[in-house]
Amino acid sequence: MSRAGAGGTDDPGLARARTSLAWTRTALSFAAIGGVILKRELAAGFVVLALSCLVWLVGRLAVAPGLVRAHPGRLLVITIAVTGVALVALMLALLGPQTAGLRLRP
Repeated sequence: MSRAGAGGTDDPGLARARTSLAWTRTALSFAAIGGVILKRELAAGFVVLALSCLVWLVGRLAVAPGLVRAHPGRLLVITIAVTGVALVALMLALLGPQTAGLRLRP
């Protein structure tokens, strides 16, 4: 399925639209997790909420309209941002407040 007439570029299978939706879904997931963390730990919750904004902005870079090929500079920014988000999440998980963990009741 080719959508060559809908924007001047060939986008088989609406790949850009699916990519955009995936980045938006990921940012919303981060925001939801940030909201849950915010109830328990204020600082960590705000950090995760800020990271959700960063994820959304990086997603806008990934699906910039009018690009036929990805530019190496954009890919580098996306790679650095995703790695940074992962490192911050790891730091929050390892250095954050200790919890009792998940308890299953019989």
